[in-house]
Amino acid sequence: MSASQRPRLILASASPRRRDLLAQIGIVPDAVDPADIDESPLKGELPAPYAARIAAEKAALVAARYPGAAILSGDTVVAVGRRILPKAEDEKMARECLKLMSGRRHKVLSAITLVDADGKARHRLSTSIVLFKQLHADEIDAYVASGEWHGKAGGYALQGRAASLITWMSGSPSAIIGLPLFETRALLTAAGLIS
Repeated sequence: MSASQRPRLILASASPRRRDLLAQIGIVPDAVDPADIDESPLKGELPAPYAARIAAEKAALVAARYPGAAILSGDTVVAVGRRILPKAEDEKMARECLKLMSGRRHKVLSAITLVDADGKARHRLSTSIVLFKQLHADEIDAYVASGEWHGKAGGYALQGRAASLITWMSGSPSAIIGLPLFETRALLTAAGLIS
């Protein structure tokens, strides 16, 4: 499919990290239109179904605004056991998240949905595991002071200072940052948007 025949690709995310990750694989969305939805977990909702639901809802909302376009959305969730950690919006929340993850493994679930030009939705979920070192109070203080945690799931960003606090990880670095590139490329290829 030539570029002129290809449907417009709309990224349903305000995340500059997702745009940067797409650029790494040579994809530039035709437009960016974030989906403003209620991201509160449902009662008893587990992390993986939650991530998949939020990504699907974001895509559906934006797809309704762009008939005939392809819509790509994503959601990244940090989970300790069955507990979904919030996007840290204040220092207290960031500290709580870091203390909870200190010295233990947690999962990063990165869900993506692609709605093609015909309205067909395709979904993928990438699961990664991350282990933080045992964090000392001064390390938590320094990280919180950096401000890097703001708005990040679980209160940290792999692509920043937190990388020096991680002793081990398994999975996709791009998924931990916010967009699993292997799965994204597979969805775009399946939908005929790239070859």
